[in-house]
Amino acid sequence: MKFSITGVNHKSAPVEVRERLAFDESALSQALISLKGRPGFCEGMILSTCNRVEVALTCEENSNSEVAVDQFLADTRHVQREWVTPYLYHFEDSEAIRHLFRVAASLDSMVIGEPQILGQLKSAYSLAKEHGAVSGFMDALLTRAFNVAKRVRSETDIGENAVSISYAAVELAREIFGSLAGKKIMIVGAGKMSELAARHLRRSGAGQILVTNRTRERALEMVELFDGKLVDYTRFLSVLPEVDIVIASSGAPHYIIVRDEMKKVLEARRNKPMFLIDIAVPRNIEPTVNELDNVFLYDIDDLQKVIETNLRGRAESAEDAEAIIHEEVERMLARLKAREVAPTIVQLQEELERLRAGEIARWRAKLGTLTPEQERTIEAFTKSMMNKIAHGPISEIRRQASQPDGHYIISAVRKVFRLD
Repeated sequence: MKFSITGVNHKSAPVEVRERLAFDESALSQALISLKGRPGFCEGMILSTCNRVEVALTCEENSNSEVAVDQFLADTRHVQREWVTPYLYHFEDSEAIRHLFRVAASLDSMVIGEPQILGQLKSAYSLAKEHGAVSGFMDALLTRAFNVAKRVRSETDIGENAVSISYAAVELAREIFGSLAGKKIMIVGAGKMSELAARHLRRSGAGQILVTNRTRERALEMVELFDGKLVDYTRFLSVLPEVDIVIASSGAPHYIIVRDEMKKVLEARRNKPMFLIDIAVPRNIEPTVNELDNVFLYDIDDLQKVIETNLRGRAESAEDAEAIIHEEVERMLARLKAREVAPTIVQLQEELERLRAGEIARWRAKLGTLTPEQERTIEAFTKSMMNKIAHGPISEIRRQASQPDGHYIISAVRKVFRLD
């Protein structure tokens, strides 16, 4: 049996290629059924995300899995095989196992350490299992991949630091306030980035969200999204003293929050701290606002610096994670090799038991009538002798299973004991 992974990701193919190869949820079930019907198929799984499409496959040893998956993708995604093949990568056996473990641990992601891929991999596994496409080998392998990902998360800091604008904003807010419980947020402008930042702040415990925007309809959409409160754009400055966190992403061509106005806001707040996130370009908040006491102003460049620092930290953690992956791949390969020699060990034990039983039967007539105690003694004595004979060969078979040339020794043992 041969294990392989064939696919594309953000490094091997541009987005327009990944889009054409991606499977939506409604198409995955039929694709798995099609995959199961391919010649030489044993087990399979399809992982399809915005940044990768991969087919993991176990097939018969003499099958050409690379060509088979190329054709499968061409047929199911309605493209020419000659068009798709140049973008595909292909891993087999130990390299495929290593790739699977790296994907699960988010070492092969566009953003190293992002947590979404593990959930996507688990969903792909569940669907394949539901369709009977995954059983013995891949079942055990994927379960191990999930455990490896968990180990990487718990033993390294790879997922600790924010690496997106919205997450960086949450991280900084936590540093300023300690706890975000009950903090009031105002969104000025209703862009996608401000929506993401507000969503993450809300998940982190922040309280009510106020929304203001020059276009009232878009502001109402955001209010509905967050179960928030609409503030008229012409009077949002008068509401600022109530607010702890401001996310500004208005398309205004000038500053909409200036130093003098913020000074009045702080006086009304009795100098309670405020966190201002200016992710607009051009900027919405006058930079000198940051000179006021108890104001913490960060623009998009400041947040990007936080991200770059965190990415460097993740890169260092990735080195530790790669060491864990290497160790786990070696451990998995050792298990697989031990599993490969299990039939030889069983055959050896069965052959020695056959010889033992045959010799007892041959000598029984010469021994005459035996008492039950004598019968038990002969059974125990002969079994003990055969176990001692088997101990050396079995230990050597297990030891040689992990050696590069171990198959020569295992073959010799099979010949000596006439197991072939």
